[in-house]
Amino acid sequence: MNVVGMGMIPQPNPQQPQQQQQQQPHQPLDNISKIKTLIGPLRESLSNTIKTAAQTLNQNSQVDAGSLKGVDVPIPRFDKNLEEFYSICDQIELHLKTSIKCIGQAESSNRYLHVPVIPHRSENIGINENMLSYPQFLATASAQVAYAKEIHDTLIAAAQNISPSD
Repeated sequence: MNVVGMGMIPQPNPQQPQQQQQQQPHQPLDNISKIKTLIGPLRESLSNTIKTAAQTLNQNSQVDAGSLKGVDVPIPRFDKNLEEFYSICDQIELHLKTSIKCIGQAESSNRYLHVPVIPHRSENIGINENMLSYPQFLATASAQVAYAKEIHDTLIAAAQNISPSD
């Protein structure tokens, strides 16, 4: 705001500070990209774990040999570094398993449904005749599941009719 003098109406300052939006780094959505981003922390964690183990082993051997009476410098805890390493390994394993399941589902979809599915919502965009929208895909999948359940129930009933239980 500008300074208001006698008989002056306050005028807004034309150069108001704009809020700066902090841009977060782009988070990858696919599992393989997430795995790639975890490789750096995995290497660092493994390095820290090995260094801590070496320091602990060295210090313990010096205490056992009698050349070192007590702990002069506190060494980082080995179990915490190892836990961090295993945590990152578990995250990578989870992303790998999820990727494998996604690939399996995509292969099954391609094998049993020969029409490609549009991966995004396209309500305002014209849909190609030889492509399914996601709602159409869900309806097709539901019909296939119902059909498979019906076949399963029919086979169970036929098996019970062939060999009735005593």
